[in-house]
Amino acid sequence: MQKTTFVKNEAALANKKWYVIDASNLILGKLAVEAANILRGKNKVDFTPNVDCGDYLIIINSDKIVLSSDKADREKWYTHSGYIGGLKEKSGRLMIEKYSDKLIYGAIKGMLPKNTLSRYLIKKLFIYKDANHKQAAQKPMEIKLN
Repeated sequence: MQKTTFVKNEAALANKKWYVIDASNLILGKLAVEAANILRGKNKVDFTPNVDCGDYLIIINSDKIVLSSDKADREKWYTHSGYIGGLKEKSGRLMIEKYSDKLIYGAIKGMLPKNTLSRYLIKKLFIYKDANHKQAAQKPMEIKLN
């Protein structure tokens, strides 16, 4: 007879690791899936859905991200100020050039569960537009994605 074991919060906090992903020439959706799995802890053997057992993640070179097919020209991102006529539209190319960190952040946040745990998970994500990051003291391990 098999027993199901669950991770306690103390054990999950003790096993936190730091990872870094270079986003150069990576497709946005594939990067977001891998990042959400690392933040959530689904890559670990002792994954428990209701415990924050995920790791910290640093994404560098976010301005070199790629959108699949012709989404850079076709897709639009909208924001609204709340005032009449306050709808603003941004193309995919503009989002990659100017707001690539917000683009990646939104894609990863959309792939996390919609509950209070996800608010803690998203705080473990750090996105930088170039190769320099502030978390060098944590000695993050590099993850290669295709």
